[in-house]
Amino acid sequence: MNTVEENNSTNNNTEILIIGGGPVGIQAARLIKHFSSDADVMVVRPEPHSMVYCAIPYAIEGLFPLSKTFKSDDLITETGATLIKHKVASVNMKEHSVVLDNGHGIKFKKMLIATGAIPFLPPVPGIGLKNIFSIKTGKDAQDVITALSGDAECGAESPSGKHTGAQKAVVIGAGAIGLEQALAYRARNLEVHLVDIMSYPLSMMLDPDMSDEVTQELVKAGVHLHLGKGLKAFHGKTAVSSVELDNGTIIDLEEGADFAIVSVGMRPDLSVFSDSGIKIEKDGIVVDKHMKTSIDGVWAAGDCVQFTSGIDGDVIGGKLATNAVPMAKIAALDMVGKDAEYPGFYNGAITIAGDIRVGGTGFTQTLAAKRGIDVYSTVGSSKTRFPMMPGAGTVKVKLVFRRDTNVIIGGQVVGTEAIAERIDLITLAIQQKLNAHDLSKFSYSSQPWQTFYPAKNAIVEAAEKATGLL
Repeated sequence: MNTVEENNSTNNNTEILIIGGGPVGIQAARLIKHFSSDADVMVVRPEPHSMVYCAIPYAIEGLFPLSKTFKSDDLITETGATLIKHKVASVNMKEHSVVLDNGHGIKFKKMLIATGAIPFLPPVPGIGLKNIFSIKTGKDAQDVITALSGDAECGAESPSGKHTGAQKAVVIGAGAIGLEQALAYRARNLEVHLVDIMSYPLSMMLDPDMSDEVTQELVKAGVHLHLGKGLKAFHGKTAVSSVELDNGTIIDLEEGADFAIVSVGMRPDLSVFSDSGIKIEKDGIVVDKHMKTSIDGVWAAGDCVQFTSGIDGDVIGGKLATNAVPMAKIAALDMVGKDAEYPGFYNGAITIAGDIRVGGTGFTQTLAAKRGIDVYSTVGSSKTRFPMMPGAGTVKVKLVFRRDTNVIIGGQVVGTEAIAERIDLITLAIQQKLNAHDLSKFSYSSQPWQTFYPAKNAIVEAAEKATGLL
């Protein structure tokens, strides 16, 4: 079937309706059609394009056109599923039907909710002023690119009447998205201010003792840091002209030209389901391990759901594409009658800050303490290549263990290369509930261009410290 731009009939019937065409919608549609090729699958997506969201900062930086972040509709339609580019305006769970924003209806037998999440905007004075952006959709990204270029048709206008591009940006939030945005604007030669209520960057990924190199990279890049300071208000007539922090600091902006970015977290996009009768709690739709909701015949997966940690079983945020995709697989398998369960979030994540690569997985020491788990940590380090090799950098690994069992529940890695691979390995160790003794016996490879000498491995070194061998 082809993409459907307009739904021309008054009503449509489908066996399986998927609301949302992001990572969950694409993965689920493909897997359902793989196991049940005759199933009638319909995907409703409000955006003109599904996007590679994590590539948006680099499109803004100018490394490639924004269009390079657009996914092909063929990912859905080549399976024989139908793609409808409309927004769902209302849902009737009792009748198993939805109405689109063009007034046309769709009846379904089974539904998968995959509406994702949208940026959280803090309720501070001035939040509705122009040139205050968040980054999630293609339109969001294009608005920022327009502000950067000072496009004559819809960009900024200076008091002289000449259209100008932004010269300064204030980024609220020093998480991964905030850091990537801040560095993208520095690459565009803007004056950049980065604000976060925490005293160090990447606080959801790292403990304070692992953040120094990240801070140094931000300073080296010329980012003005306002850490340990909260946002109090935005000021301006129609567009933001200054940002006020809770310590009294005022960051002035040129009204109508400069801008602020708000990147302080995400919330599930569930407004259309608020009166549907489906069980929703703070972090999203409540689902079981099969991704089933409180309503028969309805599943949900990805950023729109509330789920639990795979470590302690308690509710935890996990709004990552790398969580959404396996959740989509579980939902799709269950919808076609296959037995599958989702074990919970481990939240392995990586980012980049200048020349430094950063990653974290599982619990930090800080988070473990908040969740009442007694832990200790150890650190290992090494060069990333044999020291005589060109480009040899450093890598530092921190492992977090439960004090009662010595089982690993978290890890952090900071270095110049090969960070993702180490984070993925530590995540696997957490999933398999390995202890310090197990990790100390980890058998690894060695080669001059890719690792340090055979005698030393940063993960093993940290594990050996935990066992008392070092």
